[in-house]
Amino acid sequence: MASIIFSAKDIFEQEFGREVRGYSKVEVDEFLDDVIKDYETYAALVKSLRQEIADLKEELARKPKSSPVQAESIEAATTSSMTNFDILKRLNRLEKEVFGKQIVDNSDF
Repeated sequence: MASIIFSAKDIFEQEFGREVRGYSKVEVDEFLDDVIKDYETYAALVKSLRQEIADLKEELARKPKSSPVQAESIEAATTSSMTNFDILKRLNRLEKEVFGKQIVDNSDF
């Protein structure tokens, strides 16, 4: 993961050399002010998300492991969805038999 090179303070304190045909100092300063605001917003967002991750990990660690009843309901849902898929495949085959070539072969599951 890449590390952060500049802080908002580093950006604020950055000085650039001046040349005869250089950029407008006012425009550069205004732009850098906006960059600093965005940078601070991103830093706050990252801090908030890291705290949320830590809270969720802590909450997950405190939760009891799933009970056998929960595991059965998850397994039943998975089995029923596989059954539904099988039914759809059978219906598709039946439609092909009944309607013949009217159904495009690309509709195969």
